[in-house]
Amino acid sequence: MNRILVAAIVCLVTLSASFATTPSRPNILFLLADDLGYGDLGCYGRQDIRTPNLDAMAEQGVRFTSHYANGPECSPTRAAFLTGRYQQWVGGLECAIGTGNQGRYDDAIRLRASNDLGLPVDIPTLPRVLKQAGYETAIFGKWHLGYEPKFAPHLHGFDETYYCIGGEMDYFHYIDLVAGYNLFRNGRPIRDEGYFTDLITEHSIEFLQTKREQPFFLYVPFTCPHSPFQAPDERRPHPLPLDSPRRKQGNAPPDVYRAMIERMDACIGRMMEAVPPNTLVVFASDNGGTKSARNEPLRGIKGGTFEGGIRVPAILWWPEQIEKGSICDTPTLTFDWTKTFAEAAGASFPESHFLEGVNVLDVLNGAEPSRTLFWRKPRGQQIWRGVRNANWKYVAHQNGDRETEYLFDLARDLSEENNLLDQHRETATQLRDRFNQWETTTRKDRRGRPNESHSSDMHP
Repeated sequence: MNRILVAAIVCLVTLSASFATTPSRPNILFLLADDLGYGDLGCYGRQDIRTPNLDAMAEQGVRFTSHYANGPECSPTRAAFLTGRYQQWVGGLECAIGTGNQGRYDDAIRLRASNDLGLPVDIPTLPRVLKQAGYETAIFGKWHLGYEPKFAPHLHGFDETYYCIGGEMDYFHYIDLVAGYNLFRNGRPIRDEGYFTDLITEHSIEFLQTKREQPFFLYVPFTCPHSPFQAPDERRPHPLPLDSPRRKQGNAPPDVYRAMIERMDACIGRMMEAVPPNTLVVFASDNGGTKSARNEPLRGIKGGTFEGGIRVPAILWWPEQIEKGSICDTPTLTFDWTKTFAEAAGASFPESHFLEGVNVLDVLNGAEPSRTLFWRKPRGQQIWRGVRNANWKYVAHQNGDRETEYLFDLARDLSEENNLLDQHRETATQLRDRFNQWETTTRKDRRGRPNESHSSDMHP
């Protein structure tokens, strides 16, 4: 019996009796790191970075070993989380929005030309349906789903907002690598002072400590440990130069990278002290780590569809509802949390807006979802594709007219070292055909395509 199957059985047996009858609607806290590598936490094997608070959450809850981001970059994963569907349905968000509102592939470039690059407010989102269900909602952290004011998070159902609008922002001066100012509230720039990780923590703690009669949903997307690489004690009078090596994603000084993650962990510990009873907490990363991260034992980094670009750490913490110290190896994706949170809250998306994830709590109770997982990321002339079905993983990298294909058996080759394409051509063909069908369906009416007839209510 292969290792992944054994782990999955252990997960199901261990957890099948551990999730109690759902209590009154829980508070929900979703913590999202930015570019954190699969092996960057102590509970995932890293020994030179101290993460006692996240390690404690894993010891007291569930640690996921096969959790995936919906995309190998940030904007795609965030779009999938908020909508509960593959980001391909939205159009223009299959690749991270470039710093300063830059489109990086054909659809995104066309949308940027008409000032339409972002998450449209007419698409149902998790904070909106939770708000309609009686939840108070807030986001403190990174948005990166549209620079235009018409895409601001308060228009998507968040009652309270405090955020950086894009990526690659100086942690002290809030300037990105094209000198754009990034700190906003409700669609307008604001002034503040402090280390950004600390600032969103202070806002979060204040929100968590507020007495209220109704439950809450708090979304805390950190910028840590994304570049620019700045430790919390490194404030200078002026922003980092735009050409500073610290702004290069794969160029983190190890001690600075370590200090950034350790400060995020300490901030999470402070938040957890303020968390009220009956709060469901999830921690994950928006994509795999860069060259600055530890992705071992996985192949690849952020931006590609090898495991290192999409498999990420994830922890679920819910005292008295989840058995302590559980491990689950069943594959899950970011948008599974969307369905999980909505159902735990008793909230409903419009019937026409079909959620494509599964309820993770059902998985922990013994459900065995049978599904194929898909990834697609274009940028310029390159397209990364990925498909996982059971233990088989198909990867394709297209660069212009040239395409390289791979097939891996993750049960025997987690590091994706052995390309089995020639030995299992039929399996590769089946997975490629599934991908092509999925791609055709999800992108048929995408925004940004000439003469498109966009629809947000298509079922897969």
